[in-house]
Amino acid sequence: MTDPSGIAWPTAAPMVGGALAACALECEPASTRGRPALIAVAHGSRDPRSAATMSAVVAELAAARPGFDVRLAFLDLSAPSVEQVVDAVAAEGHTHAVVTPLLLGSAFHARVDLPGLLAAAHTRHPQLQLTQAGVLGPDVRLIAALRDRVAEAATYSAGRDRMLEATASQRDGGALASILSAPRDPLGARPNHRLGIAVAAVGSSSPAANARTAEVARRLAALTGHLTEICFATTEPTLPQAISRLRTRGAEDILVAPWFLAPGLLTDRLVAAAPNVLHANVIGPHAALTDIVWDRYDAAIATTLTMSA
Repeated sequence: MTDPSGIAWPTAAPMVGGALAACALECEPASTRGRPALIAVAHGSRDPRSAATMSAVVAELAAARPGFDVRLAFLDLSAPSVEQVVDAVAAEGHTHAVVTPLLLGSAFHARVDLPGLLAAAHTRHPQLQLTQAGVLGPDVRLIAALRDRVAEAATYSAGRDRMLEATASQRDGGALASILSAPRDPLGARPNHRLGIAVAAVGSSSPAANARTAEVARRLAALTGHLTEICFATTEPTLPQAISRLRTRGAEDILVAPWFLAPGLLTDRLVAAAPNVLHANVIGPHAALTDIVWDRYDAAIATTLTMSA
């Protein structure tokens, strides 16, 4: 599948985990072995686009550090499960694995579900040390990745608008050159039109968690200089409410920036709620995401070593 900016998103999961890990163990010299495995744990979804996107993310993780055993697991609704991946890692002789949540916030899944699964897994495999790394969180690099997705969508929209304007002005000679040379905002907003960005996240039953997520919108505003409002797919403020607030604040062009790693039913719900505005792509595979995950892995190992000293 290709997004409006020309990025090809996966339609099927590439080979990660099992076969890829086996190849790595056979092809890499013995000196590269013995490192803790990385188990990247995603939320999971009934939508196959979600699993395909997370598989692409994990493929980039594996490519960034050849020789490391990198696996993908899901908390729910997709396969393989956390239990299945931990069992496979143990069966292949690993003695340590770092479990890194591919989660944007430290909510129930990161604080309760995953630790419970890992405790049960350690009971089954007492020889396997399982270290849970930190969540991704509102890392400044991830907010920069969100800005990149906004810029890609806006640039596509601006290019499309220019083509329409150019076609309409074919008869006007110099008007065509004037249109093509008109200055544009770095994020693609039309000249003299103020851009408003609705940052759309999942939402939580916890007001405190939603307040923390709202910080993403504020930081994106500081990064781009554009108006922003937070909204949620499962609670208030809703996307229509955020758009109304942006209009009240003077925004003329609206763009939705999904604070999601992968597409799925909730991102479709957002599109359905505001079909007449531009929607950027989810974050998906991105160099910043790769860097952050490996940073969480390294930090977890460093903490483990410190505690063991």
